[in-house]
Amino acid sequence: MAMSLNQIGALSASAIASDSGYTAGGEPTTSAVSASAVWRSPPRVSVQKQGTEMDRLSPSPPMSPVRGGIRADLSVACQALMEAPTEEVVREHRGGVVGTEGKGVPVYVMMPLDSVTMGNGVNRRKAMNASLQALKSAGVEGIMMDVWWGLVEREAPGEYNWGGYAELLEMAKKHGLKVQAVMSFHQCGGNVGDSCTIPLPKWVLEEINNDPDLAYTDQWGRRNNEYLSLGCDTIPCLKGRTPIQCYSDYMRAFRNKFSHLLGDTIVEIQVGMGPAGELRYPSYPEKDGIWRFPGIGAFQCYDKYMLSSLKAAAENYGKPEWGSTGPTDAGEYNNWPEDTNFFKKESGGWNSEYGDFFLSWYSQMLLDHGERIISSATTIFKDLGVKISVKVAGIHWHYGTRSHAPELTAGYYNTRFRDGYFPIAQMMARHGAVFNFTCIEMRDHEQPQDAQCSPEKLVQQVAMATREAGVELAGENALPRYDESAHEQILAAASLSENDEMCAFTYLRMNPDLFHPENWRKFVMFVKKMKEGRGVGKCWEEVEREAEHFVHVTEPLVQEAAVALMH
Repeated sequence: MAMSLNQIGALSASAIASDSGYTAGGEPTTSAVSASAVWRSPPRVSVQKQGTEMDRLSPSPPMSPVRGGIRADLSVACQALMEAPTEEVVREHRGGVVGTEGKGVPVYVMMPLDSVTMGNGVNRRKAMNASLQALKSAGVEGIMMDVWWGLVEREAPGEYNWGGYAELLEMAKKHGLKVQAVMSFHQCGGNVGDSCTIPLPKWVLEEINNDPDLAYTDQWGRRNNEYLSLGCDTIPCLKGRTPIQCYSDYMRAFRNKFSHLLGDTIVEIQVGMGPAGELRYPSYPEKDGIWRFPGIGAFQCYDKYMLSSLKAAAENYGKPEWGSTGPTDAGEYNNWPEDTNFFKKESGGWNSEYGDFFLSWYSQMLLDHGERIISSATTIFKDLGVKISVKVAGIHWHYGTRSHAPELTAGYYNTRFRDGYFPIAQMMARHGAVFNFTCIEMRDHEQPQDAQCSPEKLVQQVAMATREAGVELAGENALPRYDESAHEQILAAASLSENDEMCAFTYLRMNPDLFHPENWRKFVMFVKKMKEGRGVGKCWEEVEREAEHFVHVTEPLVQEAAVALMH
């Protein structure tokens, strides 16, 4: 029997867990997310300290003055339908002419987190094969997949089991899909959208159990096992190897195993550098309700390796008394900036000499961590035809405040008076890497304004930083969105200026909701518009008519694939 797109979703639904957004009440939802329900803040958690506890300040001198400064297997007809003409025209507003000389933005789709099972096989093989064919028929460029350290090198150091990934990569090649492979050195589970749990390798967890300071630690002694503390990057604490050596050996083993696919099927290696694969500290952990949006988070510098580095930095600075601890007045995970002495706008510790010392050290430690890993990755994959990319988190809440507290606790030294993203872009520029940024789909007015959220301004700042640094910018949506409002926002953000476009966009995520007929119709139209870019002299209405026709073309292709899989 033939299967509709709806049935493809049902085929996946029994096992492919849908990513969760949040309702207005903060509860997870697996339905299509509307623009108005993406982020709404829960009741504000304001833990005002009283008496001497509120008066306790970080070990800093009197506040210094405020600093100034600036901060292939489709039919020929189907392929022809998706290919854009090359004539150059002038870009105008929606309803006018599309594009000038741009080539369009290729769209990739993130695979389910559990695409490979704990037994190192492909999860839901029939559904996966049919879904990949559907994506290809929609004009998608390729897919992004997490290559989990905790699956591949799970049992013993240096023993790699690539079984499920070898099969999944061959499936992608068969369907003519490119692959962005993520070297996922973090735990799956505990962040927004995590639908399964994949811990770090067993032998790594054993070492953490023997030495808990290998895990990130907050000022209350709470350990976080999502990702190894960057404080031990160069210490041979993992069965005689350093974490950086383990990451390098893993990437080298991946290169050797899949050398025949590099530059052809595998076109990008995204290197995980922290929780959720992002270059940041685990400052806002959702697991066990520790953090709730839009809390400011907490600094993660209290393991002995980080504190040792802080002590040395303070002594070198000439203020050894600053080296025993991080800020003592920075509040708790779910405070807001004005609840704390360190982050408050007037005379806050963040804008003091001590604040600048600590935040410079904290952010530089993150940059050095990124530099070490990206340097290794670019060496390992040199001249193999793949791009190297790094993902940076879109921390947009409290962006409108002076201190930008949630960005500071995550390791991005970005304030009203300082650009924290340009140094990150410069680091990537030194290695020719791609700057991958999230929250591209969000609009300011959709967010809780009492928390001064501003994802649009944040995206603009990052785009400017990458442009000045000469780095390619790619994007992702932070939450599952199927509505046209989100698609239009992505389309607008993907066109950075009159002469620039994002080099790629990765759509979160392949799940049953994507294959719902109405969501699929909107998605196909979105992909078509992204592919058109500025390179065609067509109005959006013409593009939409072609996309509507293509929706009807894709359905029998998907049905044909599903029928073959059912026998």
